[in-house]
Amino acid sequence: MSCRQITREERYAIALGRQAGWSIRAIARHLDRDPSSISREVRRNPSLDGADRPTIAQRKCQNRRYLGHRRWRFSVADWVCILTLLQEGLSPEQIAGRIAEERRLWISHETIYRFIWRNHRQGGDLWRWLRGATKKKRKRYGSYERRERLAGKRPLSARPAIVAQRARMGDWEMDTMVGTGSRDAVLVLVERRTGKVRLGKLADRTTRAVRRRAVELLREERRRVWTLTADNGTEFHQYQGIERAIGAPLYFAPPYQAWERGTCENTIGLVRQYLPKGMDLACVTQADCTYIEHQLNRRPRKRLGYRTPEECYEPAA
Repeated sequence: MSCRQITREERYAIALGRQAGWSIRAIARHLDRDPSSISREVRRNPSLDGADRPTIAQRKCQNRRYLGHRRWRFSVADWVCILTLLQEGLSPEQIAGRIAEERRLWISHETIYRFIWRNHRQGGDLWRWLRGATKKKRKRYGSYERRERLAGKRPLSARPAIVAQRARMGDWEMDTMVGTGSRDAVLVLVERRTGKVRLGKLADRTTRAVRRRAVELLREERRRVWTLTADNGTEFHQYQGIERAIGAPLYFAPPYQAWERGTCENTIGLVRQYLPKGMDLACVTQADCTYIEHQLNRRPRKRLGYRTPEECYEPAA
């Protein structure tokens, strides 16, 4: 038996029946329809004030059929917009969420991925703009702690529960990135709730250099710094100097448990788009670091409702 769509006239009849106080089953008998069809129609097509307005219901139905049509195609201008954002470092999911948030275009990230991989099969190189395109993974198995121990460190278990809940701004994580060929490094700080990033160039990873750069970056923040979280690297052994200068306690995650500092680890992965592994960081300047942090702080994030860290950390007055 062929499927019959609800017609405009039937929608008017449903609206009149609802206004007269008829039940779903009574309306279904009158229209010779299954009660589930009427129930689904009422559920899917109510107006904003809760009344059954057939004109609005008809428009919504037509919009769904138009947007869901199998032969739907996006224009060249649409794809230029999408690929421009992809080239700027956004993921397909971030692109889809952001342009929908701005009400420019409605497209799923799966559609963007299909377009990219179809281009790849045809010999194109759009796939190289994907952030994980060249990422290589390796498994790490259990090992014991080899790094130098330092008495007096605050364990992560002593950190206030509010930090894990991301219920306030001002809780930061930090770590260092290294390259090859020199002692140069980059200090990465990230605010847990908004994902705001601060990057500082280091001539080396000595405890003194890390302490001075961390204090410089955090003193520039207009919001209060409540806590800091780092790993057990020896470069953070002057942590007491950081605590005194910033007025915030520093907590240390257990060794080889990167997931305890997931925000920072994910942020380092984003920075690696610009400073890939194996790169000699001696050629990187503080100006380069500032440019990268600006790029990341203006990138929409899914967990922020596709707003940017900059928009969430420092909202417009």
